[in-house]
Amino acid sequence: MSRRFPILSALIALIGAAFFIVPLIATFNFSLRMKRGELSFEAYRSVFDSDVFLGVLGFSATASLMAILMGVLIVVPTAYWVRLRVPRARPVIEFLSLMPLIIPPVVLVFGYVRLYGSSSILPLTMTEAGTNVLLVIGYVVLSVPYMYRAVDNGMAAIDIATLTEAAESLGASRLRTIVFVIFPNIRSAIMSGAFLTFSISLGEFVITSLLNRPAFGPYLVQMGQDFAYQPAALAIMAFAFTWICMVLMEAFATRKPGQRLLPWRAPRSVTKAKS
Repeated sequence: MSRRFPILSALIALIGAAFFIVPLIATFNFSLRMKRGELSFEAYRSVFDSDVFLGVLGFSATASLMAILMGVLIVVPTAYWVRLRVPRARPVIEFLSLMPLIIPPVVLVFGYVRLYGSSSILPLTMTEAGTNVLLVIGYVVLSVPYMYRAVDNGMAAIDIATLTEAAESLGASRLRTIVFVIFPNIRSAIMSGAFLTFSISLGEFVITSLLNRPAFGPYLVQMGQDFAYQPAALAIMAFAFTWICMVLMEAFATRKPGQRLLPWRAPRSVTKAKS
């Protein structure tokens, strides 16, 4: 007996998809009408011809990559240590990792300015380099809930205790174990968190604007105030870039962890024992 086609479920799915797709199509169609009476990519050409666009995109990409690097260096050892040594503290660490979702970014950035302003011991906001460092720190804080969840789930899929014991039995230090054993086995989880971090940081507006940094988020808002068609083109490009990140994240997330346990050659006795 053949199953009946789920008409109601399909209808709900179509309505939900139309809720997102129809505005996107309308925005794309509007972005093509910069030239009166014809469809063209003039708005996109205008955006790419702007030196300001290339500058803010490069600045945001650099800051986002720095945030990814800093986040990985902080989150991976923390999640590893909590799972290996203090598993009872996991609920506390998970709660702390969710704090950036609770605290509004405007409160966060005003706290940064207050702590690292001209009257503090470490006045980061007094120089451009210091303000950029503060911006990267803000990106890292905003991405912690996503990076920590991705890394923690990746570690849950492997036996880190056994991997650690195997590495230490071959003479590896704890740092070498994290770098050459744990990192390769959770690389798909790290990439997932990295793509999420990049997507969040690239379009962030509040912290970037209040710190007066030339990034993509404030640039998009400013373009929306001054022009009509270019902001629509920027919105479509940002949407496409986000979806590319999501597709790459899914591709890395569905890959199996690395099969190679250790990057160095095991002793001959160990190899014979395995065979």
